[in-house]
Amino acid sequence: MDRRILRLAVPSILANITTPLLALIDTAIAGHLGSERYLAAIAVGGVMFNMLYWFFSFLRAGTSGLSAQACGAGDPSASALVLARSLLVALTAGALMILFQEGIFKMMVWFLEAKPPVSSLASVYFHLLIWGAPAVLGNYAMAGWFLGMQNSRMMLWVSLIINVVNIVTSLTLVYLLDMGIAGIAAGTLVAQWTGFGAGFLFLKGYRMPRPKWADIFRWNELRRFFSVNVDVMLRTVCLIAVTLWFTRAGSVQGPLILAVNTLLMQLFLLFSYMMDGVAFAGEALVGRYVGARDVQHVHLCVKRLFVWGAVWALLFTLVYFLGGEGILDLLSDDAGVRSAAHEYFVWALTIPLAGFAAFAWDGVYIGATLTRRLLVSMAGACATFFLLYYLLVPVMHNHGLWLAFIAYLAMRGILQTLLFKVN
Repeated sequence: MDRRILRLAVPSILANITTPLLALIDTAIAGHLGSERYLAAIAVGGVMFNMLYWFFSFLRAGTSGLSAQACGAGDPSASALVLARSLLVALTAGALMILFQEGIFKMMVWFLEAKPPVSSLASVYFHLLIWGAPAVLGNYAMAGWFLGMQNSRMMLWVSLIINVVNIVTSLTLVYLLDMGIAGIAAGTLVAQWTGFGAGFLFLKGYRMPRPKWADIFRWNELRRFFSVNVDVMLRTVCLIAVTLWFTRAGSVQGPLILAVNTLLMQLFLLFSYMMDGVAFAGEALVGRYVGARDVQHVHLCVKRLFVWGAVWALLFTLVYFLGGEGILDLLSDDAGVRSAAHEYFVWALTIPLAGFAAFAWDGVYIGATLTRRLLVSMAGACATFFLLYYLLVPVMHNHGLWLAFIAYLAMRGILQTLLFKVN
């Protein structure tokens, strides 16, 4: 069981680490175009797409649990139908984004309060890159399907292909053809569609039966597909609400506290990349055993996932305790930000132990398609965050904000532990 977990978790972790490179590459190129306006425009455009695509991340999670169960049941036809439905939703949603791109852009500019000339440059970036929406969402669907089929290596290969193509194409368009911000967007767009094409080529190795349209739209299975995905989508809305409010609450306290919280959250993101690997392994394996109706192995898998989660949590706690403040010094050369960050560092130190159970349970619940209970637990944790925020922040200020966030992470794991049941 440990070997199975690691075989799925390690490629997932590596894929998670490479994923932020896409935005990092665009940012690095924009930073050398000679004006801070380009960097600001890329930042604004990046936030726009993060908000847009994060909302559709349910396509990966919902697909992985359903396809893993079909894999465990030894039903290739059911696996093919899960993929077909997920891709149909992804491509339709992507096409609608392209169709309504102008309205989406205006709403984002209003929300982010972007002003000319940054908004003008962001417009060029957005209106080119939006044409990659079907490819991005399609890659979400295929990533979930590959994971459900117990093959996380394909996720890693697609991520590597996208990043290599992005680097080569963007550098060529910007520095050889002098296309500026349009070249950055076009390079990323080419990379997104190349990754989508590569995923399709990898699918051919499975030799799946071709689903009939009548089977794809079979009502009972469609209802289950959308029920699972809607639950995961609403759970994502709760997650986004907490994340955005945490950022807003830091911003209200001034630029120094906002910078400090952003810095400390990098430690949370680093830990989350690792724990997501454990969660993805849980999605694939638990889903497989549920599909095979093997309850004994479901419970064994859960136990081993928690062992690995605890190992990661203890390791990260030790690393942060011994070298975390040095990591903060590497991330920022601003003496004022570093000094203020040290005051709140204790909260970042508690993240691994408070949060590892939530990540491990997320994988288990998605694999078992217990998505309604997953949503209930997230809603309860979200309510805990906002309750503590309003009670503590007026008294404890930023310490109260961090305490509310840590309690939110811990409450997710506690509620999931109480609600879990597989017969």
